[in-house]
Amino acid sequence: MSNDGSGSAPKGRGELRDQPHRTVRRTTADRAALRSAAFLTAGALAIPLLASCSSDDPAGKPLAAQDIAPAARELVEDGGTLRWAVDDVPETLNAFQSDADAATNRIAQAVLPSMYRMDANGRPVRNADYLESAKVVDTEPKQVVVYKLNQQAVWSDGREIGAADFAAQWRALSGKDSAYWTARNAGYDRIEKIERGANDLEVKVTFARPYADWQSLFSPLYPKDVMGTPDSFNDGARRKLKVTAGPFALKKVDRKNDQVTLARNPRWWGRPAKLSEIDLMSVPRDKRADALAAGTIDLAEIDPSAAQRIALADRARSGTNTPLQGASPLMGSVGGGRVAAKSLRSWALAHGTDEDAADEEVRALAEQRRKIATLRKRQETLRGFVVRKSLEPAFTQLALNGSEGPLADERVRRAVARALDRQALAEAVLKPLGLPAVPVGSHLALSGQEDYADNSGAIGGQDTAEAQALLADAGWVPGGPVKEQKKGEKAAGSKGKKSDDESEGGDDGTYIVGEDNKGEGADGKDTKDHEKKHEHKGEDGSKHLADGKQYGEKHLKQGGAPGAYAPKGTAAPGGAAAAQLAKDGKPLTLRFVLPSGPGSETLRTVADRIGRMLARVGIRTDIVKVSDDSYFKDHIAAGQYDLALYSWPASAFPATDARPIYAKPVPAADGSLDVEQNYTRVGTDQVDQLFDQAMATLDDDESRDLIRKADSRIWAAAGSIPLYQRPQLTAAKKDVVNAGAFGFQTPVYEDMGFLKKGAKPSASASSAG
Repeated sequence: MSNDGSGSAPKGRGELRDQPHRTVRRTTADRAALRSAAFLTAGALAIPLLASCSSDDPAGKPLAAQDIAPAARELVEDGGTLRWAVDDVPETLNAFQSDADAATNRIAQAVLPSMYRMDANGRPVRNADYLESAKVVDTEPKQVVVYKLNQQAVWSDGREIGAADFAAQWRALSGKDSAYWTARNAGYDRIEKIERGANDLEVKVTFARPYADWQSLFSPLYPKDVMGTPDSFNDGARRKLKVTAGPFALKKVDRKNDQVTLARNPRWWGRPAKLSEIDLMSVPRDKRADALAAGTIDLAEIDPSAAQRIALADRARSGTNTPLQGASPLMGSVGGGRVAAKSLRSWALAHGTDEDAADEEVRALAEQRRKIATLRKRQETLRGFVVRKSLEPAFTQLALNGSEGPLADERVRRAVARALDRQALAEAVLKPLGLPAVPVGSHLALSGQEDYADNSGAIGGQDTAEAQALLADAGWVPGGPVKEQKKGEKAAGSKGKKSDDESEGGDDGTYIVGEDNKGEGADGKDTKDHEKKHEHKGEDGSKHLADGKQYGEKHLKQGGAPGAYAPKGTAAPGGAAAAQLAKDGKPLTLRFVLPSGPGSETLRTVADRIGRMLARVGIRTDIVKVSDDSYFKDHIAAGQYDLALYSWPASAFPATDARPIYAKPVPAADGSLDVEQNYTRVGTDQVDQLFDQAMATLDDDESRDLIRKADSRIWAAAGSIPLYQRPQLTAAKKDVVNAGAFGFQTPVYEDMGFLKKGAKPSASASSAG
């Protein structure tokens, strides 16, 4: 980050993600649960010395480029409506409220000012449409930032964007007035005052305390009409935005038809939007392939199975006539149309079939032809789409609940980390999709971002012997006496009551990975008995996470499954399970909670692989499937799990955005523990101090070094293990340009559109022309 105004982004890491990608904003939220004591023993890995960054920048480049079919503006048609799938029509249009979601953000990006946006490398850049410059002009006695606004920047009612809007947003989000129902106030709580500068185009912001991430503020910026009073903030902007200032304006929120319409803003002073309208259409993840085939949407994030359907349709020959299962053998011997039906009826009657049966054969033939025609039409429609691929600016992690049970012992958490082959997990998810299969090396940034460095060496790579040594040091030994468990009693994992939605026992909801060595051969292939034992029916997915207490009732109902896209039928890694470990009469079994809704089948593939990796060091995993509605609210946020998979987005401002995720739980006023967003309940004073120091320094290099040190300490504590960057697959009509798999970059809405006939996408950036 630089202090000359060259970069910031909208809220980056203020979201919790999972598969399918439903987005939930993080808040400065509920603190709970005890952190376990750290056991630094001879068996634990020592934290390496952490020096300042070397001359070689470890940030590197993004692992995958964005894939948006870039086209210069002169090649894009003027007009048209882009039908873009979203998970839901948002409950609120106020991005600073707790139940804001991905659709809220998408609308805000298109219709509201943002002082900064994310570039293709995941780094913040000044948004010139609103901001001519922004820089720190004083640091002593206090930090002062002066924003110089674009003189053409006006709200849709004709009023200039200015200091009054900045001040209203600061007051609403500062946390000083509890009448404002805000989701977060990070950064705004450090502002002392906001004033008009030398003229109407200048805004002077004075900070009470130094704030390195000042560029994260005022993105998006709402008008003073929204932020000026608690009533207008809490209710006025939930269902409508009367005043906007972007390339598009909010035309209509149609909840009856599950659609939001954005129309070209006639008062927009920048490059005119190419599209006349953008229709954000609510289409569930598991229905998007059918919607694409029906031709009702033009652009949609999809899962691998939908991508496979598009690929198969593209390879299919239009002349192929594939009879449907159960069709009469007579149907394959006749031609088409009425002549075929008449011939079939005559043939059936001549061979002794009565008239009713012959008529039934004719009706069956007609139904088969209708189905084949529909299939061909859908295949033809799907051939008009292309799958654009990149990596999402988010990573999937294995979370280890350190508040109780075996994982309260740091040595056991470290053993879990050392048992994992993160490279194999990344390959299982990303390699079949043709995406770079590189494990994520940081909790706080992704490859290409300024703060990224691979600090996984603080815990070490896969090492079975080291994992077993850590477990032995913690007192877990093979073949130890095991007391018979009472019915309903957990093994050594997290306790907590069984929720009403949780499946009861056996193949319906729970099975133990690694309990039976016969289940997996030495070559890593499952036996038929093992496959049969672990077969589960009627479960094909999950929805996005929501923070039960803070994220609103809508998200409590949504539940959530974290992002994993492992292909079906992937063989388990080799290596036989080790003997069961036990301590104090209890076996070492960890409760691995997974959702059971649409998409969870691929998620379970990743979980099964992890379970088998842990079984090789003597740790058994009790895989429990729960409903999507309950997954996050009743298990992750409530701490009723040992192991879980969910995802966090990357941020250009980790000192601000990531601190609540890794903050050490502290006692709250009511006697409970406040965990903020640290759902693993693992934290240290040192990590908190490093975040605080990084947030307060205005020296870019020093701040970056502090962030990387904090990440090393987070790795060493082994509360969460980053696995892989999430795949981003987007289906787009072949003539849709400057849109698709955006990767890190904030979409440029005014450049999206449909390619002119005869034109070809250019190699230049979408902003060209």
